[in-house]
Amino acid sequence: MEKDDLVLIKPYCREKNKAGRLRAILAKSLEGYTFDTIATVEEFEEYDLTNKRILFAVSLGESGINLEWYAILKKIRKSGLCFQGSIGGILVDGNSELYTKSFARELVLSANLAGCTFVGRPLVEGTRSLQNFNIAAKNLETDNMGAYMESGHELVKRVMTFDYLKKDHPKILMLHAGNKRISNSLLLWEKVKGHLKGCDIKEISLLNGTVVDCIGCPYGQCLHFGENNTCFYGGIISDQVYPAILEADTLLLVCPNYNDAVSANIAAFINRLTALFMTHKFYEKALFGIIVSGYSGGDIVAQQLISSLNMNKTFYLPAGFVLMETANNPGTVLDIPGIEERAAAFANHILINKTLKE
Repeated sequence: MEKDDLVLIKPYCREKNKAGRLRAILAKSLEGYTFDTIATVEEFEEYDLTNKRILFAVSLGESGINLEWYAILKKIRKSGLCFQGSIGGILVDGNSELYTKSFARELVLSANLAGCTFVGRPLVEGTRSLQNFNIAAKNLETDNMGAYMESGHELVKRVMTFDYLKKDHPKILMLHAGNKRISNSLLLWEKVKGHLKGCDIKEISLLNGTVVDCIGCPYGQCLHFGENNTCFYGGIISDQVYPAILEADTLLLVCPNYNDAVSANIAAFINRLTALFMTHKFYEKALFGIIVSGYSGGDIVAQQLISSLNMNKTFYLPAGFVLMETANNPGTVLDIPGIEERAAAFANHILINKTLKE
């Protein structure tokens, strides 16, 4: 197979009567493309999945569980960089109103750490009722099933046409809400930043001024403010963050793990980004993260960034998008064995995946 050939990873579903809708969606989504199909863990082990275009298509049934997928997931997590150089998207079909999104973001994190880049908005999900397609169906002037099919076809097209935009002097926007005196996360960022040569780096602290969370303005009101690159609440988000995002090639969030979640100000930023998103899409902007946990749970925070900014707000997810470490007392992140080497490797990863023009 050539570099840009498509591979369909469609784990075998034992509940065949519940996999019919996914077959219909795939028939439309893959129309016009040739592809190989991987259905079992044995086929997965034998296949070279580097430098491919990959569509993960998983039928979950009512339970949210596909047993064959978990055998494949185990191989992914133990395989190193089995997806190195590959570009991916995901189609998840469920027979419940639950589990499709949580399943997908776990899949994305595991495959991303194994070398797979994911396009912006890489997930097309079908819940049992398909009510999640109400707005798309209205916009496309079709029914919900038609919107589902069209969304799948559009996703495959984006996976097949995705390419990196290299820049001579990439612009990196780093956002944080930490205290520089005691933050392990910011100490780790400083290590990484020291290796980011040839970049224009802008840092904004969300502690500098009041960051008010989104109140859910009516659509028309939010759109009105978004058309003017601002938000109802104004402040640092409108005055500093919005312009910096529009200028940046890469968004990097420095996120300490607060109770297995991003901090309040980071969450408020993500929510407030909706107004700008109304009139600007971010498919060509990369997302990276640095996460330090006091105990455990860095993967949970990473999945929050994936679902909110990659799946929702369309930032693309370069392979290995996140550096996760565990450190408790202030300053102890610097005592982790090999931290200097991992910080340098992560910085180089940022440069390779987004930045320096070849």
